[in-house]
Amino acid sequence: APTLLIVGGEDGEVIALNRQAHAALGGEKLLRIVPGAGHLFEEPGTLERATELARTWFEHYLVAPHAAPIPAQPAKTAREHIRDAAEPLPPLDDPTFAAAFDRFGEKRVVLLGEASHGTSEFYRARAAITRRLIKEHGFTIVAVEADWPDAASVNRDIRQHPDHSSRTSAFTRFPTWMWRNTDFEDFVRFLRRHNVGKAGGEMVSFYGLDLYSMNASIAQVLKYLDRVDPEAAELARARYGCLAPWSSEPAAYGRAMLTKGYGQCEEPVIRILTDLLEQELKYIADDGDDYFDATQNARVVADAEHYYRLMYYGSHGSWNLRDRHMFVTLKAILDHAGPEAKAVVWAHNSHIGDARFTEMGQERKELNIGQLCRQEFGNDCALIGFGTHTGTVAAASDWDGPMEIKNVRPSRPDSYEFLCHQVDQERFLLDFADDAPAKLRQVLTEALLERYIGVIYRPETERWSHYSQSILARQYDAFVWFDTTHAITPLPPVAQPQQGGDETYPFGL
Repeated sequence: APTLLIVGGEDGEVIALNRQAHAALGGEKLLRIVPGAGHLFEEPGTLERATELARTWFEHYLVAPHAAPIPAQPAKTAREHIRDAAEPLPPLDDPTFAAAFDRFGEKRVVLLGEASHGTSEFYRARAAITRRLIKEHGFTIVAVEADWPDAASVNRDIRQHPDHSSRTSAFTRFPTWMWRNTDFEDFVRFLRRHNVGKAGGEMVSFYGLDLYSMNASIAQVLKYLDRVDPEAAELARARYGCLAPWSSEPAAYGRAMLTKGYGQCEEPVIRILTDLLEQELKYIADDGDDYFDATQNARVVADAEHYYRLMYYGSHGSWNLRDRHMFVTLKAILDHAGPEAKAVVWAHNSHIGDARFTEMGQERKELNIGQLCRQEFGNDCALIGFGTHTGTVAAASDWDGPMEIKNVRPSRPDSYEFLCHQVDQERFLLDFADDAPAKLRQVLTEALLERYIGVIYRPETERWSHYSQSILARQYDAFVWFDTTHAITPLPPVAQPQQGGDETYPFGL
């Protein structure tokens, strides 16, 4: 083989040795001496000269002068990186659909999102995943984006509580279809069957995380105190009386506070909560679960009072208070259930995806329960988003409007949804774990648009009403894709409650 010998011009002894070696070698050979260089080529410019000699030699002898250049492999497109990483999922009615989610079974909290509040596939997928986590991995808490009193009626039903007759009146305010639909009803039936024959601590419990139930929560606090402490109930009625003028329209309380004095009812409603907490040892002896329910209802009232005041200032404060309330409620549920308890959370993508990697967090300084869970639980929680390209959805055109079945417009070319659609698979899972392909994470950490459909859908202004930027691979730990989806089927309507009007939801998410 061709041989190159390079030696420093000031390294006399080594020059002699290299000349002997050069003479003994056969074939192509060359001895080059670098003037002024010592043994280690430390003199200025000498190492560079030796490097240049070596480069010229290699180019001459090791590069075939007439070889055709090797064509460069074309770089994979974003679609191809997603396609390579996408884990196909079986149909929703396949018993193995949720097996892919066993990887999250050791987490303490698994948050399952949805890209709309009216899509059957999202409800059915969350139900299948939750069933798997309950049956195979010991999860015993389901906490959802719903009001505490309504969810409590479901909890009493699935746990066979003697007082579960109020179930039929739950979830009767707008948007009724969100929790009164056939897919959710099927899931509740599963929870009820699962709990049959189990001890209390082994049963699954169902809770609501939201705060839009000021009137119903006041009623539950007073009902509890009437039973365990009539004197405290009388005092609580007087304190809650501050809110009585706005009982038919709680949101009007916020407007009134703009002129009547900030925080008029704040101290009385907080005092009711603190009184309950101070009497824990006394009240908990009667029934710990009932006491927990009462304190959480009192917390709902206190936070709702604050929420309706903040709502009229138009800042991020009301959103942040709502999601902090959801997080604090989840923490309270876990603490109540014990250190080994594990929870599944159902909420919209806008709540469960880490807000720090979205437009809402970076530009509007909003946070959400997903961000707070990551900050609290670290790797012991998983945030799983959901998405779709097109189909139908159950939604209204305006607040308090009737539910309609609307066509979902095909996703925009500048969106994550369109990237997923280009993969040309009906269902798949993307896992953004630390060992995920680096190129996938790189592709999905470019800020693109992501679609959020709430209880209101306005396709005619979809770009501005329903899209905002996010960084998908950091917003979620995993993402579930359904290329085409279908609207949920609502249950038949029930009679609306006679007392108290609808409580305003300023956000459609």
